[in-house]
Amino acid sequence: MTDGFDHVEIRTGAYYDSVSLMQVSAQVTGVPGVRVALVAMATELNLAMAADAGFTIGTTPGPADLLIAIRAADQPSAQDAVTATTAALEALTARRHQAGTMGPGPLAPAHTTGAAVQRQAADLALVSVPGRYAFAEAMDALEHGVSVMVFSDNVPAAAEVRLKAEAASRGLLVLGPDAGTAVIGGVGLGFANVVQPGPVGIVAASGTGAQHLMCLLDEAGVGITGCLGVGGRDLSAAVGAATTLEAMTAFDADPATQLIVVVSKPADPVVAATVRAAAATLATPVLLALLGEGHDDLSAVAERAVEMIRGSRPSWPVWTPPGPPHASAGAGGGLRGLFVGGTLADEAMVIAAAGLGRIDSNIPLRPGWALGQASGSEMLTALRRCAHWVLDLGEDRFTQGRPHPMIDPGARLPWLTDALEDPGTGVVLLDLVLGHGSHPDPAGVLAPTVAGTSVPVLVSLVGTAADPQDRARQITTLTSAGAEVFLSNAAAARRAVALIEGSRS
Repeated sequence: MTDGFDHVEIRTGAYYDSVSLMQVSAQVTGVPGVRVALVAMATELNLAMAADAGFTIGTTPGPADLLIAIRAADQPSAQDAVTATTAALEALTARRHQAGTMGPGPLAPAHTTGAAVQRQAADLALVSVPGRYAFAEAMDALEHGVSVMVFSDNVPAAAEVRLKAEAASRGLLVLGPDAGTAVIGGVGLGFANVVQPGPVGIVAASGTGAQHLMCLLDEAGVGITGCLGVGGRDLSAAVGAATTLEAMTAFDADPATQLIVVVSKPADPVVAATVRAAAATLATPVLLALLGEGHDDLSAVAERAVEMIRGSRPSWPVWTPPGPPHASAGAGGGLRGLFVGGTLADEAMVIAAAGLGRIDSNIPLRPGWALGQASGSEMLTALRRCAHWVLDLGEDRFTQGRPHPMIDPGARLPWLTDALEDPGTGVVLLDLVLGHGSHPDPAGVLAPTVAGTSVPVLVSLVGTAADPQDRARQITTLTSAGAEVFLSNAAAARRAVALIEGSRS
């Protein structure tokens, strides 16, 4: 039996995309008295998640129905949450109708992606539906002559290969699947920071990696012509850099682009060689930020890019809390990394492993360092046996049917609390991603858990001064709680290693 008051409701004929509903869920979770809030389409996955949380669904809804499941301390709090949910959904509907208005009144909703493309005379379609449906919607857009950004994850690799082959045959692009970030024509799509225009074109097989690079460039006064997110698997052996090569060619043809930067999680070596060879044929200079052991980190690539554009190398700011800085790690001496960005986690592990050795992870640098498929309490138990570990909490197993931790930073709190209470913890390393799409106050969610701990907490901040979360306020919140804040993720990782090595000596 659950503790509190449950409200479960099914609304028919009310479809919303998954990203919008994740944001609604995170917003409703913040209503006083609310313990759990799930606002999602009633897919099998989401119904199973509601059942796992202890909710009882009296009917058998379909995937086109909307599920609202709320657990609150009491009935009035639950009603407040329902009211907040309805208001948020009405706001989404109003924005959707406003976007579809042409002439004196709103048009009836388009029932297919192709119909919507024809109505709006678009040249790009954004697909954000459950992964099993993304292929059909993306193919429909391609067949109607427009390029596609597939935000959806959990799309099979074979489907990605077929989509990109179809796009190439039509002279179009497929960005994604799992393309979390893009900036096209000055407009941010998915998760995107507010950056100034400039001469650098970014091709990104990494969403948070692209965001981090854009924010570093912006800090140094260098803007971008655009950012094309090609999907995290594009530089895999299966996909073969299909969109990366097309995107590089597109930026090379753009007279405003003076420098191209290609960002990727660790790439297949053969595919990476193909990208290098293609880069050598372009008229526009190309920098490769292909993360992995033996490669430059993103901060080093950003420094080289700034030097090529402006003639001098920048330094990256660090913000420290009041009082004397930590001289060494906590007594346990182990590294604990809790990231929402997989690329930032990869980068931190590459740097840390060089000094500390084995780093266990759910996205391991080496096969023998894998944590396996454990989850929940089983994973917590497994982590206690590791000398050093880093988690990517944005990986599919943590986000299926749940808000991404960039949308709901509260999803990281149980892991953070356990890490800070673990006597084996020496340093905790976090990332914090600002920008459109992210939570309005992520620092405010994390700071109460960080405050008061004797364990050094280091935060790599991905954000610009123009981001809607007010970067200066986020920094003050974190440093007031005792955290050290770095604009460079690489610098934060090196600081973590130095603290642990200091405690050893």
